[in-house]
Amino acid sequence: MSRLQDLYQLQGQSPWLDDLKRSYLRDGTLARMVNDGIRGVTSNPTIFAKAISGEDTYDEEFATLARKGTVLDAYWRMVMDDVTDACGVLRATNEESGGTDGFVSLEVAPDLAHDTDGTVRAARWIHETVDRPNLMVKIPATAPGVPAIRTMIGAGRNINVTLIFGLARYDEVIEAYLSGLEALVAAGGDPSRVSSVASFFVSRVDTETDRRLEAVGTDEAMALRGRAAVANAKLAYRMFRERFSGHRWDALAAKGAHVQRPLWASTSTKNPAYPDLLYVDTLIGPDTVNTMPEGTIAAFEDHGAVGRTVDAAVDEAHATIDGLARVGVDFADVAKVLEDEGVAAFAKSFDELIQALSDKANALLT
Repeated sequence: MSRLQDLYQLQGQSPWLDDLKRSYLRDGTLARMVNDGIRGVTSNPTIFAKAISGEDTYDEEFATLARKGTVLDAYWRMVMDDVTDACGVLRATNEESGGTDGFVSLEVAPDLAHDTDGTVRAARWIHETVDRPNLMVKIPATAPGVPAIRTMIGAGRNINVTLIFGLARYDEVIEAYLSGLEALVAAGGDPSRVSSVASFFVSRVDTETDRRLEAVGTDEAMALRGRAAVANAKLAYRMFRERFSGHRWDALAAKGAHVQRPLWASTSTKNPAYPDLLYVDTLIGPDTVNTMPEGTIAAFEDHGAVGRTVDAAVDEAHATIDGLARVGVDFADVAKVLEDEGVAAFAKSFDELIQALSDKANALLT
């Protein structure tokens, strides 16, 4: 077996691909990766911006669509075509896993991050348009996003909750999932048909925290560099285990509900001084997902360590977070800044892509 297959078979962690582009679908790359052990796909506006801007595989369809409607309509049609095709590639995985894996994620428009009702409408539209059982719509875990997540879970829809950075927000996301399932059951729905992941972003936490630690500059502060992200994720996993246990969860599980698995996102190392698999090897364990770009997948296949690590050294993780407070780093503020920056970065990628497509449409139609 490949290391990716070992990851799932031996440790219960599902490796997903954090990328999607048309060439992967046309040349069989995605199908080969699924055969090698990839069990799902995530995307975001930045990923699609790079794909559509960087490949000529979209040009013919875009030219046809641009002549018929708006550039924005053309974007969604092209993206939904890719997601629909990817759902087809992963359909067998979805069926074999009993609806826990084999998902393809597509995010609502970034400008809806602070619009609860708009997010609900967009999520419903994407689900109804793609109309595949293994689609997950991504909704950001902003304060207005959380009630939208509850509404969509209550409607029996698969949701990938994205841009989670801090434990306080993660606790709200879990509550939205549980209360959404309870609303679904109360309305006579079947919770066994609903799947969700909570995407906890990892590497960006170290990027922001290290910047603040270096500004403090003391020996104690400098010794904490490169440790906050993994510590934060380990504490998130402990929260996951605690919240998905007890009478409340047992009542839902008895009706077939699936746990909302933590998904480790942003797992490529941003600091070249850190090990390339720092955010992979340290966060392996049951009922989790790690979504990785192609380069990180190749690195893991080459020299990754397949062993349970996500719930090891939790006391040390606590000590790391406590140490941050001791040297004056406000970790709650780190999470808030990263959430704001994440929303802004996706919005920027989306706006730049739409502008590039508008320029291309003008050239085509003149």
